Amino acid sequence: MSVLDALESGPASLAQLVRITGLARPTAHRLAVALERHRMVTRDSQGRFVLGPRLNELSIATGEDRLLAIATPVLAQLRDLTGESAQLYRRQGDVRVCVAAAERASGLRDTVPVGSELPMNAGSAAQVLLAWEDSERIRRALRGAHFTAATLSQVRRRRWAQSVGEREPGVASVSAPVTAPGGRIIAAVSVSGPLERLTRSPGRLHASAVLAAAERISEALRSV
Repeated sequence: MSVLDALESGPASLAQLVRITGLARPTAHRLAVALERHRMVTRDSQGRFVLGPRLNELSIATGEDRLLAIATPVLAQLRDLTGESAQLYRRQGDVRVCVAAAERASGLRDTVPVGSELPMNAGSAAQVLLAWEDSERIRRALRGAHFTAATLSQVRRRRWAQSVGEREPGVASVSAPVTAPGGRIIAAVSVSGPLERLTRSPGRLHASAVLAAAERISEALRSV
């Protein structure tokens, strides 16, 4: 905590950390490097220690209730607009979790109960949640995945993803990213349904609606 407190005011070299915290140099170095491994601390272009991305992720997690409060009506509107089930996914380690959903009321539909844990190697939401990760994480995640690095590059370029039969045969989906105020991807908005309605090009049907829904949630988060 002393190291994190020392970095609150900005980047610090190891010598500065020693001076601010009063820790012995080997101890300060050991703690800073350990925090770096857990992404609580990272380095800037000059090699100085700075607060890491994990802190921002934890901060966003504490605002989960706000995210769900914002997303729930947007998902209902997306469902009504597209006629398909809508979901909000967040990544938790090696899985993605459905944290909110608005189900199609009747007829053939893709039902994903809230709390469901789905793999990160298939589906348009998985593509979105992986596309902006660092290269090493992407490389590891692509082992055994149903999509490729080229697919993720396309997702980054157009800011939406589609899948056809990746997660489950006969099911198609379209997803777009939700961003935190700093621009980091924190969730994916999706619509999913049977292939017979969404066709083999579901993005052509619903990408614009899913993108608009994701942007509405992102804008509301930025207004905090």
